[in-house]
Amino acid sequence: MALVMSSSTPLILLNEQLVVKAASGSFCRSFSLDCDRVVGKELFALGDGEWEIPQLRSLLTATAAGSAAINAYEMDLKRAGDPTRNLVINAHVLDHDDDEALRLVVAVTDVTEARQAQRANDTLVQEKHMLVRELNHRVANSLQIIASVLMQSVRRVQSEETRAHLREAHHRVMSIATLQRQLASTGTGEVALRPYFTELCASIGASMIADPGQLSLTVDVDDSVTAADRSVSMGLIVTELVINALKHGYSGQAKGAIKIGFHTMADGWILTVADDGVGIQGDHPSGKPGLGTGIVNALAAQLSATVEVTDANPGYLVSIIHR
Repeated sequence: MALVMSSSTPLILLNEQLVVKAASGSFCRSFSLDCDRVVGKELFALGDGEWEIPQLRSLLTATAAGSAAINAYEMDLKRAGDPTRNLVINAHVLDHDDDEALRLVVAVTDVTEARQAQRANDTLVQEKHMLVRELNHRVANSLQIIASVLMQSVRRVQSEETRAHLREAHHRVMSIATLQRQLASTGTGEVALRPYFTELCASIGASMIADPGQLSLTVDVDDSVTAADRSVSMGLIVTELVINALKHGYSGQAKGAIKIGFHTMADGWILTVADDGVGIQGDHPSGKPGLGTGIVNALAAQLSATVEVTDANPGYLVSIIHR
């Protein structure tokens, strides 16, 4: 009883009938009660009756009967003229001999400020996510405008080489725009790779493949999700390799399939782009340094991955492997 009364944590000691036998000064101060008038009263009669909460009564009754114990039960204490307080209740029967009276110790922790801080933090996080989504939407829209300007330039210029460069720039911009749309839709800062690569390849195919029935782009990607910065590099790698395959893998033939794959392994992941075109022995510029090759190598280095080029027989397989 002396320990309860001197406790810095709000404590009350109840008997089997849930009548207060002792209360700490901290309990009385916390709930504006007169300690001299608390002892001898039923818990639920304290104050203006604000402790009369049916579920709390049931839990304490069951605990006193030995059939339960209260561990971190959260409740709201409402008192006229005061703001609602969020409390956490813990209650246990003290060890006693058969001939001793049962005593129930109840600890009350006021978590009102902590809950308010948590709610404020949750609101800030939600607002941040909304701002990030809005930013991603705006960036995606701006990139779409840039891509449209590039395509208008393609129609105006006379040089076929310049047209090709502008188309490639358009696809690189669209790669980032597609990523921004994915980020805007999730709002989590992470990107699901399957829908990202699917939408990306659909965009490339729509502008570079005249007859989808003859030449197809397919995506075989698992359920992997990755951070936005990694997905930028992966998307640009896929863009460069698909453009390279379309430009060089099918010279003299219009029929075939380009397959994009991504799979997580036990010790890392592998990103692949494979075509069934003319292959390494044909006109494909494998091993010949160029802007696309340089971009792929640089992006793979950012991902701490290696680039492997193999003859798919027929065709050409590029694997980006991270271990």
